Order: sequence, then C-alpha cells, then structure tokens
Amino acid sequence: MNVIVSNKYAAMLSNLNIDLIKSITGEFQVDDLIAQFDNFFFNKMILDITAIVNYQDITQIQRLSFGMDMSKIILLLDDSPAVNNPQYLSELVSMGIYNFTRNIDAIAYLVDNPNSYKDVAQFHIIGNGGGGMNNGPAPQQMQQNGRTSGNERTFINNSIAVPSLGGTRVIGIKDLTDHAGASTLIYMLKKQLSENYRVLALELDKNDFLFFNDPEMKSASSKELESIINNPVNSYDVILIDVNDSSEEANCTEMLYLIEPSTLMLNKMVRRDRNIIEKIKGKKVILNRSLLDQNDIREFENEAGLSVFHCIPPLDDKMDKHRVLDELLNKLGFDKNRPAADSSRAARLFGIVKE
Repeated sequence: MNVIVSNKYAAMLSNLNIDLIKSITGEFQVDDLIAQFDNFFFNKMILDITAIVNYQDITQIQRLSFGMDMSKIILLLDDSPAVNNPQYLSELVSMGIYNFTRNIDAIAYLVDNPNSYKDVAQFHIIGNGGGGMNNGPAPQQMQQNGRTSGNERTFINNSIAVPSLGGTRVIGIKDLTDHAGASTLIYMLKKQLSENYRVLALELDKNDFLFFNDPEMKSASSKELESIINNPVNSYDVILIDVNDSSEEANCTEMLYLIEPSTLMLNKMVRRDRNIIEKIKGKKVILNRSLLDQNDIREFENEAGLSVFHCIPPLDDKMDKHRVLDELLNKLGFDKNRPAADSSRAARLFGIVKE
C-alpha cells in the first residue's frame, strides 16, 4: 500500500490509480514528516515537493534523506527554476534519490518500476569535488545541442514514450464523441499557454488547423510524429496533438479524452464501441462544450463509473483568455498559467483572413 503527501498538486494526485493506505495534504516541516511516518509501513510514498516547507532549499531534502528511506520516495517536482536547476537535480541523485519526475503519468510506473542510478546518471554532475555542485547544461539544453543518448529518456514505460525531465511535454487530445471540439480546444489552449511557454500544435492526418491561420499549428501524418517529437533541435516546452483517428496515443506523454455529454453523442459513442467506458476508466476525461452543473456531473460520474478530470462549457474561441482553461492548465501542472478573470479582447472580430 502507498502513501500520498500532496499540496499544490493534490487534485492531480487524487486521480492516481494506485493502492492507497494514507493521504495527507498541506505544507509540512521535514521533521514533522519524518516523525509522522517513522513507524508507518508503506510501499512507496508519492511526495509532492511543494508539500515540504522551503523545498527550494536543497538542504531541506537532505534533512529528509537522513530520516527516511529515499528508495521508497517518488518525488513529484514542480516547474520552478530552482528545482529544475541542474545543480538541484544533481544533488538529488547524489543523495540517492533516483525516483523524481514532473510527469504525473510516470508516477504509477515508478511505483512498480523504480529507477536505478543508471536511469538518472545524466542528471549527475561530477567534478570539482563531486557532489553535483557544478553548473552544467540542463537536460533540455543537451537535447538542443544535439548531444542526446538513449539514457536521456528517463521514466519510460516500454509502451509509452515519456520525454526526459526538463524536455517537451507531449499532450494528446482525442474526441471520444463526434465533434467534441479537440481542434478548437487545442487552438484556445495554445493561445493561453503561449503567454508563458513555447508551444507547437499538431494535428494528425487532417488539415483543419489550416483554417486557424496560425503558423505554429501544423498538420502532419502519423508516420512523421515520432521524428517530430524526437527532433534533437526541438525547442518547444509543449506539443499539443489532435490525434484524431490515429494510433499514435503511445507517443504522447499524456492523453486527454473529450466527451460532449449530450444524450445523442453519448449513445453514438457507446454504440460504436461497447467497451469504451471500461477503456477510459482511470484516464483524464474532460467534458467539453458541456452545460452540466456540478450535480449533473456527479450523476454522470456515478452512472458511467468515471471520474471527470475537468468540465469545460461552450467557449468563445475569439477571446484571448478563459479562466476555465487556465484552471485546466494549472491542474495539468502548468504553474505559470494562473486562473484569472476572463478577457473578452480579441485581435479581430472574427479573425477572418481573405486571400
């Protein structure tokens, strides 16, 4: 049985499909965590690093390593510059902390398949007295300079390609019901993410993105996807992919499944695939273009046996920002996208380009 200690990422961790014996939420002093779990038996502890008071000071993690068996800890990092600094990551490895990730979907894999030193050796900076105190190139810089190796793909499942820590997040989005809105949702997510991150949007085996008139929204064939993701000069923080009907879900770091929850669309979805509900249990299911209130959502979850990750109402794609989308992005771990008031400002009334 496993333990979750969470803070900022409590909502994300609550959706983990693992055996759980205890879960606590809040900010804790290192000594309090050690005391609380000193005589408590557990298999693995999933530790949200933001649950540790003053976690950006590496000595706090060092103090934790003195009092706990770090081979049993899976550390979920945030995206702050201090934590993702090469020196900080190197110090984690020096302390024998090998199971760390910023990818929520990698945690369940690490529970049963913990890393060894060779899996994280690329983060260990040795020299000038050792201890990982040198300033070396960040993992993403190493990729951009073309100095990649097979070991750079850490935290991988044989069937799921997960980019290395500090690399590109590849988020696939798929319509489960007809016209659930993946293309337009990707367009809006890209606009909001682009304020803080470098974003590429891809659609597979279609050309609908052409009509958004955005040079960073491109079409590609399924056969091209893997080479695009693994391009050594890739400088994107995020790639959003409309997977359409392709079989390329395995090349995505994570998947979002869209459902437009009208009776007509739901019945069509189930008639196409009688096992669809079972297939998406434990996945990130999003109700899109949905007019359901909280009571309706709970009823939907009970009837379908699903957990809804997020609910998005019909949105105006001409608006620059939507609070509900920043809430989704923040839940996905994009800390720089803080939910704020909706903005109704648009570049042009309809964004129509006549050529």
